[in-house]
Amino acid sequence: MIPLMIGLIVGVVVALGVVGLLWPGRGIVPPWRRATRTAERVRVEDTLKHLYDSEVNGVVPSIQSVAGAVRLSVDEAAEVLQGLQSRRLIAMERDGIHLTASGREMGLHVLRAHRLWESYLADQTGFPEVEWHGRADDLEHGLSPVEVDALSARLQHPIRDPHGDPIPTAEGEFSGLRGVPLTSASLDQPLSILHLEDEPKAVYAELVALGLHPGMSVRLVEISPHRVRLAAGGAEHVLDPLVATSISVTPLAQGKWIDEPVGEPLSALRPGEEGRVLSISRRCRGPERRRFMDLGVLPGTVIRAEMRSPNGDPTAYRIRDALIAFRAEQAEVIRVQRLPAPAAAAA
Repeated sequence: MIPLMIGLIVGVVVALGVVGLLWPGRGIVPPWRRATRTAERVRVEDTLKHLYDSEVNGVVPSIQSVAGAVRLSVDEAAEVLQGLQSRRLIAMERDGIHLTASGREMGLHVLRAHRLWESYLADQTGFPEVEWHGRADDLEHGLSPVEVDALSARLQHPIRDPHGDPIPTAEGEFSGLRGVPLTSASLDQPLSILHLEDEPKAVYAELVALGLHPGMSVRLVEISPHRVRLAAGGAEHVLDPLVATSISVTPLAQGKWIDEPVGEPLSALRPGEEGRVLSISRRCRGPERRRFMDLGVLPGTVIRAEMRSPNGDPTAYRIRDALIAFRAEQAEVIRVQRLPAPAAAAA
């Protein structure tokens, strides 16, 4: 009798466990299914975004290019495309893949959300520049068209994201100039950087480290199959040709050429040395940039390095009679012109 009762109890416990796993909204299986559906939606929306971006740039994509852009295997990309075709969001034709009107509308929505999120992350948060693209990739799937319009209004309807990519309106209209690859520009012609391609990440990080940014005046000094020499910010940079193709430029009128003074980072000053602020790097945006300006870090301000902590970081700087500590990574984005030491101090 006792073994029978034990068996019945075990059976009830197991049954309740199975019910708990499957219970709507509470069990393990429903969240797993939701996660699966979310992953599938992300793959679909990423694919439509890539197809829309390709169409805008006059490129007819293939299954292989979709696979590379969305980070799928060719078989996975083919499966996603077949699903899009069955939903009449794309048409597979002899010359490649084409969006239908419905697919174009969805692709536009995701691309617009992505570029607005990048603008938000750059101007409203303190996330590093190299993280904007990846974080926007995650956030772009969460807004309705009404919410995307509200985000655009909050940002005062920007026409370009922080990398220089044009941000379309809800109707798919683009504003602004179209650039050409740096490698296609003429030698010694005044140019302005219009766009920096943010993928692959390693290439973009290299361009950021060189201090290049949209809106910067540049000049192509040399181009060969092995290297590209670029004058920018009072210095010359040597780029691999593949890296140079990630820079889009537009011609400048000769009278508008501005060779921005590059100076040196504030972090290069040793205790007792002074520098006059030339600029704050364009890669410093949002709250941190506003904080620097509130502290008086403006062009023309003289900053004196006073003391450095025993471990070398942070350093205390005197700014307009206030002593303020900056970490090396913060002082790195402030460009200064080193001032000569006073005669008495030099003696």
